[in-house]
Amino acid sequence: MGIFDKIKEKLSHEFIDIIEWLDFTDDTIAYRFERYQNEIKNGAKLIVREGQTAVFINEGQLADVFEPGTYDLTTQNLPILSTLKGWKYGFNSPFKAEVYFVNTTLFTDEKWGTKNPITLSDDRFGLVEIRAFGTYAFKIADSGKFIVDIVGTDNNFTNFEINEHLKSLIATRFTDTVGEANLPIELYAANTSELSETCQEVMKSEFLSVGISLEKFYIENVSMPEELKKEIFEYSRMDKIDLDKLTKFKTAKAIEAAAKNEGGTAGAGMGMGMGFVLAQQMGNMMSPQMGGQQQAPQQQNQASAMPPPMPQATSYFYALNGAQTGPVPYEQLRSLFASRTVNKDTLVWKAGMDGWKALSEVEELKGFLGGNTPPPLP
Repeated sequence: MGIFDKIKEKLSHEFIDIIEWLDFTDDTIAYRFERYQNEIKNGAKLIVREGQTAVFINEGQLADVFEPGTYDLTTQNLPILSTLKGWKYGFNSPFKAEVYFVNTTLFTDEKWGTKNPITLSDDRFGLVEIRAFGTYAFKIADSGKFIVDIVGTDNNFTNFEINEHLKSLIATRFTDTVGEANLPIELYAANTSELSETCQEVMKSEFLSVGISLEKFYIENVSMPEELKKEIFEYSRMDKIDLDKLTKFKTAKAIEAAAKNEGGTAGAGMGMGMGFVLAQQMGNMMSPQMGGQQQAPQQQNQASAMPPPMPQATSYFYALNGAQTGPVPYEQLRSLFASRTVNKDTLVWKAGMDGWKALSEVEELKGFLGGNTPPPLP
């Protein structure tokens, strides 16, 4: 560049008296208005459009912030800068200051996600891993704080430069929030709206500490390993199924399958079993007819043949999430064990026990744990 070109550039910048920024991008957050030696003409016109603010920086210090509007730059419009520069009686010559335009519109559809799986502790499934991702929207709420704390001397600051910092902040706070929520693992995916609102409230203050307002936060999906999904589905089905009906259904299926094998031992055994069943049913049908003949002797011995009262069914209390629950009968406690609501370490108590004991330590409940098959014959 020749000497005359340098003189031309200096003069062209010295006589610029309109300061404005026309943003033709969709990702610029802050832009520094460039002038020769940062000189601004006294009485220059500042134009701040809607969706912008203008921030004046003097020697690294925040001076004045201008909202949308048109201003003539004088000591009346620059009170903080006038104080910093010591202008007691106004000024007539050009002055030096850095001017940053800040985009205050809403930045939408910003992506976030957990880089690594989050490990959670579930009461039924133990340690499990989940991942999550979603979107968020933000805008600049305090332009001065944002320029001083984040932008610094960057002359063209884009949302790409801040996104990595925001994503890390979001992932950290999301991990803390889901850990403290302590929900059953299958409910995280079903409560994304409530989790989104909670996470947004938790993160708002940290965003505002650097001049950013977190306007929207969405959790789009919470995922987990396929093996865990299958286990949860099976658990859910077991929790809803009547175990007694399920046992009867499976027994009927087994009888049907064995009956088809007519040539084998199972078929012979099944035939004998069915014969016993039919014999019992026929005996029951004949009982009413024989009842008339035997009615007289029965009436004579009625007093002596009265059975004793039925024994009371044993009921058990059990501890669930630190609270006493029950009482429930033996069969219901067995169903709770089968559905994994209780386990071998669950504390139980019944009348006559001197204190709470683990389920595995109560003699009549050890059958829940298996191991009751007799050894082979010698």
